[in-house]
Amino acid sequence: MAIADHVDFNRFMEGVKRRNPHQTEFVQAVQEVAEDIFDFIEDKEEYHSEQILRRISEPDRVVSFRVCWEDDNGSIRVQRGWRVQNNNAIGPYKGGLRFHPSVNESVLKFLAFEQTFKNALTGLPMGGGKGGSNFNPKGKSTREIMRFCQSFMTELYRHIGPDTDVPAGDIGVGAREIGYMFGQYKRITNEFSGVLTGKGLEFGGSLIRPEATGYGAVYFLADMLATKDADLSGKTAVISGSGNVATHAAEKIGQLGGKVLTLSDSGGFIHDPDGIDQEKLDWVKHHKTHRRGRISEYVDEFSGATFHEGKRPWNVECDVALPCATQNELMGEDARALVKNGCMAVSEGANMPTDLEGVHVFKDAKILFAPGKAANAGGVAVSGLEMSQNSERRPWSEDELQKMLRDIMHGIHQRCLTYGDHGGGYTDYVKGANIAGFKKVADAMLAFGVV
Repeated sequence: MAIADHVDFNRFMEGVKRRNPHQTEFVQAVQEVAEDIFDFIEDKEEYHSEQILRRISEPDRVVSFRVCWEDDNGSIRVQRGWRVQNNNAIGPYKGGLRFHPSVNESVLKFLAFEQTFKNALTGLPMGGGKGGSNFNPKGKSTREIMRFCQSFMTELYRHIGPDTDVPAGDIGVGAREIGYMFGQYKRITNEFSGVLTGKGLEFGGSLIRPEATGYGAVYFLADMLATKDADLSGKTAVISGSGNVATHAAEKIGQLGGKVLTLSDSGGFIHDPDGIDQEKLDWVKHHKTHRRGRISEYVDEFSGATFHEGKRPWNVECDVALPCATQNELMGEDARALVKNGCMAVSEGANMPTDLEGVHVFKDAKILFAPGKAANAGGVAVSGLEMSQNSERRPWSEDELQKMLRDIMHGIHQRCLTYGDHGGGYTDYVKGANIAGFKKVADAMLAFGVV
């Protein structure tokens, strides 16, 4: 195919939409990447002739299955389960499992697509995948969750393996759920292998895995600020979410001298003008993890804080913002509010939390903006290190892992600079991350031929 005959961006996206009807999250993720990749590959014939972008945006396979389980009343419940194996050009499929009512094929395909580039950016040999179920753990007893996890793994086990596909946790899937699933995998296969990450320390897990995603997002934020001769000392931060990623991002910001003003959950957000310090964070972690409480109860515990029901924190004035809850939580009008209020940097702790309009607002304003595939890669990076520890049958110390995490995040930042530097002091981190991740995967695919 001559370069003049290359499929243009609009025709490419029309094809993606036609092949994936009603899958809005997946189409959004592909478009966000393709907007940058088309310019990069314009004069690179090999990527066109081998249809690399088309192949990356078509998952290797999507496995869908039924999950039957029995609740505490003896009633039979039926959920859907999926595993999307998007691309394994540079290593085994790697990506989390999400248990949430919003889970569907579109959400998991978008997550697996994003994961492919995120994993490539870490420099570790991991492909991209994602999975989960529309099962809702909220309100379920511990025994119900155990029975569901065992039933889920009874089907999933045949599609995964330490050299094939290594799932981890995600929304609704923490150490408890990973433990139940790993136990069932071991029971079925009669083998003890590194088939899941995010495991407990007692059976092959890694130190700092709970902290890694939140810490990594802040490390990336610090690297961006350093390009402007700034740091987090004295900076105010708004954070969404109150789970693992959000609380550890808040913790690291505090350690680096910043002040966190907000946290949130699906019910709304809390604003604490005095700052959410370590003591308050420890309360939030215990409240959310052990008591399964709501963030609104924070205001009953700490005076001076207010709860804003049904709202998101993006109108609170701040220096930096970290969306750490879920996809499409920061829309175009929210992005404009942040820019108007003087926010100088945004680091995504969640996967695709900013919609396309919001991404364009940040780009047009030329503020420091780190996409999730770069900024929140710390979690999967430490998962990759857990895979290495499992293979070697040896643990690493916390100091070793902290240094490796910091080095990996710095390396991702440098890769984004390589392809995102626009000159004049502006770096398009979205473009840099997309091109750096794409190039690594694409070049591996070229080496394999048409497979």
